[in-house]
Amino acid sequence: MDILTIILVIAGLVLFETITSIDNAIINAEVLSTMSERAKRWFLLWGLILAVFAVRGLLPWLIVWASAPALSPLEAFTATLTSDPIVIASIEQSAPILLMAGGTFLLFLFLNWLFLENKNFGLTGERYIATKGVWFFALVSVLLTCLVWFALEKSPLIAFGSVVGSTAFFIVHGFRKNAELAEEKMLRSSDMSDLSKIFYLEVIDATFSIDGVIGAFAFTMAVPLILIGNGIGAFVVRELTVRNVENIKKYRYLKNGAMYSILFLGIIMIMEGFSVHIPFWISPVITFGVVGFFLVKSMREIPRIPGSN
Repeated sequence: MDILTIILVIAGLVLFETITSIDNAIINAEVLSTMSERAKRWFLLWGLILAVFAVRGLLPWLIVWASAPALSPLEAFTATLTSDPIVIASIEQSAPILLMAGGTFLLFLFLNWLFLENKNFGLTGERYIATKGVWFFALVSVLLTCLVWFALEKSPLIAFGSVVGSTAFFIVHGFRKNAELAEEKMLRSSDMSDLSKIFYLEVIDATFSIDGVIGAFAFTMAVPLILIGNGIGAFVVRELTVRNVENIKKYRYLKNGAMYSILFLGIIMIMEGFSVHIPFWISPVITFGVVGFFLVKSMREIPRIPGSN
């Protein structure tokens, strides 16, 4: 892996982690505004360390290790950076299962946003689809059936990967809904301690980080690169939390950019799960292109200040 490839992959990971965590930054900022300065400093320092190493570092390593249990912990961490033929063979055998699971998860995540979540409508047809939310569960059920059916022709384990991705989505979705209720409780409550709020923020952060971790495998299977890219992205999100969250809210369609990136990355992962070769640069380029499109669209709708150029 040459240096340009590494830079492009890390840049894509940083951007993807940042835009998928915008909602997390807004939640953090709103809750932190109700906490003492000491608690804020603790969360922004130690919370960042936990976010980077305990979630964005540990989780991708565990995912690779679980999908290729024949590898040792160290081999799972350095799997795609080694020339050991045994390690390479193990990763090649397990990668389609992991990619199929991740792709299914991301595809369901996008469809949930498209059909059921409140949003700023950025493209033609989104408003109409949002009125048909009842069809979300029927659609994902049919999609899962089709994915399993075609995957069975390749391998029962790849088909099982689709089921795992679907199961992971609904589990994470349930935790996320509970996290949203916890946020509302924190903002309404005047007697909740700062320690309790920090605990809830860490749980919410872990829940929101799963999208970025799973999507990272569309960029690379190299855990060290995922750790670096997602770690920098987590740092950027913390900076947004402290300094620029109100400005970020002005960009109405950044969330749309994040979700359409998730759609394309999910499709890429599913295609790779079916052994379709996708060049490594496709995922970063698509992410930059999609986010750039919605960023420009957002900038055009920011009200101009009278007298400004």
